[in-house]
Amino acid sequence: MSLVIYGIAASRAFRVLWAARELDLPYEHVRHHYKGPEVKAAPYLAINPMGCVPAIADDGLPLFESLAINLYLARKAGRLWPNAPYGEGLVYQWTLFGGTEVEPLLGPWFYHTTFLPPAERKPEVAADAAATLPQRLAVLDGALARTSWLAGDEFTIADLNVASVLFRGPAFGLDRWPRLRDWHARCYARPAAKAAVAEREARP
Repeated sequence: MSLVIYGIAASRAFRVLWAARELDLPYEHVRHHYKGPEVKAAPYLAINPMGCVPAIADDGLPLFESLAINLYLARKAGRLWPNAPYGEGLVYQWTLFGGTEVEPLLGPWFYHTTFLPPAERKPEVAADAAATLPQRLAVLDGALARTSWLAGDEFTIADLNVASVLFRGPAFGLDRWPRLRDWHARCYARPAAKAAVAEREARP
């Protein structure tokens, strides 16, 4: 596999870099910045027409959307992927849940409480997200009452995808959901996660 991962680690490319490490895939890392002119240039737009990161080229084949990339890499590698169809269904379910139910809330909450300059923050956006997000986190906590990991008894790409979406979860506060808090800690205690976090925090 000739895999190229585009995007700095301090972006959603973090998810793909974590997955590549978990899957023990060799890759080239092209550190395109999400605000850089390179992502709007024609060569990159041929890979990701959205002009954002991350994206990959796998044996020359382009793919974008971080969570979809991770599903593809795990499925192709045959690792972190359940054997049974129901397990596969859970991988898709929780990946989509993370992307559609959690990220659209946790992202705006973080942006409007921490990331943006104070003058650009909208407290009402953060408040709305903070009011809605707990119900989603309770759903995850409930699922983890039944199994150790989201798709069964072993860590899979579902756990990686949702945990990566919940990168800012501890900043929001997870103590109200102890199973979720402990699961999150277990995910980030993995050597591949630690290495990806270290790269992310080092910044380019």
